[in-house]
Amino acid sequence: MTDTVEALIEARETHQWLTGLDNRPATEAEAYEIQDAVARRLGPVTAWKVGAATPDAEPFRAPINAATVFENTDYLPAKIFQVIGVEAEIAYRFARDLPVREQPYSREEVLAAVASVHPAWEIVDTRFAGFGSQDRLSHMADQFNHGALIVGPAIADWRALDPVKETVTLEIDGETKVDVVGGNSAGDPVRLLVWMANVGARSFGGLHEGEVVTTGSCTGTIFVEPGSKSVARYGTMGTITLKVD
Repeated sequence: MTDTVEALIEARETHQWLTGLDNRPATEAEAYEIQDAVARRLGPVTAWKVGAATPDAEPFRAPINAATVFENTDYLPAKIFQVIGVEAEIAYRFARDLPVREQPYSREEVLAAVASVHPAWEIVDTRFAGFGSQDRLSHMADQFNHGALIVGPAIADWRALDPVKETVTLEIDGETKVDVVGGNSAGDPVRLLVWMANVGARSFGGLHEGEVVTTGSCTGTIFVEPGSKSVARYGTMGTITLKVD
């Protein structure tokens, strides 16, 4: 595993993108071990990404380091990315710790620990030479294609939000690319939060006060060029914009 971790770290530092891993993970458990080892090398983990292919599928996750979490900004430099995949998401910030424990947390307990809910951008990127060029477990080991997380302003009344019914429109340079209701392949994002509290964050001691969990794309991934402007208009959560140039 050590050589794989070193290869992923070196690709980040040098921008010499990988054509593959010499020792690819053979299982999801191995991919998560690599994720975690890379994350610990990169610095404090202050956020997580979590998603699921369908409303009934086992979720997947990746830790996100403080260096790629941005608050309330509408600009990022294009030079920090190899590719720029824009996703409009819904993110939850926690008010208190949910430490690892034997008894699973209930949905009500997890929601009681939430401080705020935010519209958010995730920028999808890769340390491989070509997005989607590797097998799933290799991309999983590479932080599940994370590039950056941009957390928008907290909404006024998050408990009134029904994320499954929230409309989201994504515009790129004034052209509507996506217009959906809900749009998240995982269905209810609260299910993902509960999984994170009980399973996903165990290797880091659970979820912690101040951490943000972004719950998967509402719009799919739209790849954009440097200089483009993205606008996400939510039905009740407001509007966020982002220019990557």
